Amino acid sequence: MQKDRHFAYKLYPEKTIKRIDSKVKLVGVEEEMDAFTFLNVRFGTSILLFLLILFLFDYGYILAPISTIFFYYGSEKFALDLKIKKRAKKLEDEAIFFFEILCLTLESNKHLKGSLELTSQNIEGELSNEFKKTLSYLKLGKSFTESLIMMKERIPSDSINNMLLNLTESSVFGNNITETLNNQLDYLREKKLLGIKAEINKLPTKISVLSVLFFIPIMLLIILSPVLLDFLMG
Repeated sequence: MQKDRHFAYKLYPEKTIKRIDSKVKLVGVEEEMDAFTFLNVRFGTSILLFLLILFLFDYGYILAPISTIFFYYGSEKFALDLKIKKRAKKLEDEAIFFFEILCLTLESNKHLKGSLELTSQNIEGELSNEFKKTLSYLKLGKSFTESLIMMKERIPSDSINNMLLNLTESSVFGNNITETLNNQLDYLREKKLLGIKAEINKLPTKISVLSVLFFIPIMLLIILSPVLLDFLMG
């Protein structure tokens, strides 16, 4: 974040800029949008929406401010919060395989940085891309510890961030991390299993809703069809 962009800092509170900036980072390394782009696009779109509703609808003077407020605050939820939540789940699913391979590599390599490089080079995925970006910071003069700390700012999962914290401590103190990673992998597997069970438990409710919406009207139509035919035939 560059504070020399005076216009943005005059238009938006610094607290808002920091909040959006932290969320944009959590969206991922492939996201080209920055905090200022999101804020400016949201602001401009909100003004455009307000003017369109104001002049196109009879009760625009009532609908315009209400719709604009809903859009302004809802856009953050739909454009950032939901995407972050979805990405967190995806990263945790990828983390199970990634860290399993990392543990196997550590057992043979015994060198954390080299193991991370080898693992990220041979595994495709968003988590692997995050580690590649983290390792690329080393070429720019960042320390390994600093790079891992910066990576935590881009990861929306507390479970993965705990693993990154252990990797940081291992890098600083040189302790064995394999057992700790395996324990956290067990937690991620259990969390994934509980998520699958929760989805299975929701199936009867979803099926019931579908039955009410589709099958019951069809059954009523079949049952009442003779009466309807008599009525239509006079």
